[in-house]
Amino acid sequence: MVAQILDGKNLAKKIQSRLQADIEKQVAIKNRRPGLAVLMVGDNPASAVYVRNKEKACQKIGMESFGKHFPDTVSQKELENVIEELNCDRNVDGILVQLPLPEKFDAVGLLHKIAPEKDADGLHPENLGKLVRGEKGLRSCTPAGVMEILADNNIDLEGKKAVVVGRSILVGKPLALMLLEKNATVTIAHSRTENLAAVTREADILIAAVGKPEMITADMVKPSAVVIDVGINRLETEDGKGYLVGDVAYEQVKEVASYITPVPGGVGPMTVAMLLQNTYDSYLNRVEKN
Repeated sequence: MVAQILDGKNLAKKIQSRLQADIEKQVAIKNRRPGLAVLMVGDNPASAVYVRNKEKACQKIGMESFGKHFPDTVSQKELENVIEELNCDRNVDGILVQLPLPEKFDAVGLLHKIAPEKDADGLHPENLGKLVRGEKGLRSCTPAGVMEILADNNIDLEGKKAVVVGRSILVGKPLALMLLEKNATVTIAHSRTENLAAVTREADILIAAVGKPEMITADMVKPSAVVIDVGINRLETEDGKGYLVGDVAYEQVKEVASYITPVPGGVGPMTVAMLLQNTYDSYLNRVEKN
């Protein structure tokens, strides 16, 4: 048995096409276009690529992009002032601070400055609190993307054993809560979990989000499990060429699993799609109130 591929790239295109159609309907009834502001600090090459991809995605679906790029000499206070201005800008519906930031900055402090209703990344404590309480709110993009992939492929979660390997506030913790919301029985495992392989082999749904290249091997996977690979790790060949791998040893594990996400082309594109969805949802809420 070879696993069926869960194609996040194709699903992301579908979501973006739907958003594009929805935005044009809003423009047709004389509403403004939704707007997303992405703040980037410094010259991290990976961050620059991610920001470009987000700006291109905005352009493609007809969403306004208010990108702001700052040198790493900018101060914490200056960034906070920019966020306050964007909070008050009626043309901006989503605000995102591109992570990681240079070490001197208090990233959490900046995230807290974003108005919860414009928190496109779903990381403000108020939105995380709403997730804990099962209330409606903006959801963290990568976990929300994982949930969309599972739903689009009609993968039933109710009563299933789900193991999330990774406990970050970006992915592991919010994803565990989203799985619980769908009535899965959830275990969070991490670097200090004893006998990790025994824990992962119990999983009907196994999600790897640890940032360690190909650490989930075939012997750690229950036959016919659904395997979701959130990891994106850049490695180099001997001649210096870069390539991407996930946290799952894909070639091995695809022979054991029933479904698997590839890297690239799995969860990654869905993160951007859910960022756009969050921004549109925020926009719709604000347009309807006005």
